[in-house]
Amino acid sequence: MERYHALSDATMDNLLESLEELLDGLGNSNYEVEYHSGVLTLSLGEKGTYVINKQPPNKQIWLSSPFSGPKRYDYTEDADDWLYSRDSRSMGSLLNEELTKALGQSVDLRLTRVSDFIQ
Repeated sequence: MERYHALSDATMDNLLESLEELLDGLGNSNYEVEYHSGVLTLSLGEKGTYVINKQPPNKQIWLSSPFSGPKRYDYTEDADDWLYSRDSRSMGSLLNEELTKALGQSVDLRLTRVSDFIQ
């Protein structure tokens, strides 16, 4: 459980930092990101809202996307990443693709090699 918290906290902190940088660069006052009590909310105005939260009982991170719906991610040691069991796709890959389409510019949130985030 300690490892889960270290990995999920580091992932959420890194994700928040990357999203803040991205939104600052866009300068759109309709877009905002907030993180409180293990729940990250990314509001993209008319394009919808992402909710990403830790689920300690399941040792997962849950993501709700306005484009692809809900997904549950498990940390996989071999990939050193959060993967969705139904398609083995990483959370970072999905977010990069969806945000690239939604924002009309290339997005890379740098969510690979999750264990590197732990300080």
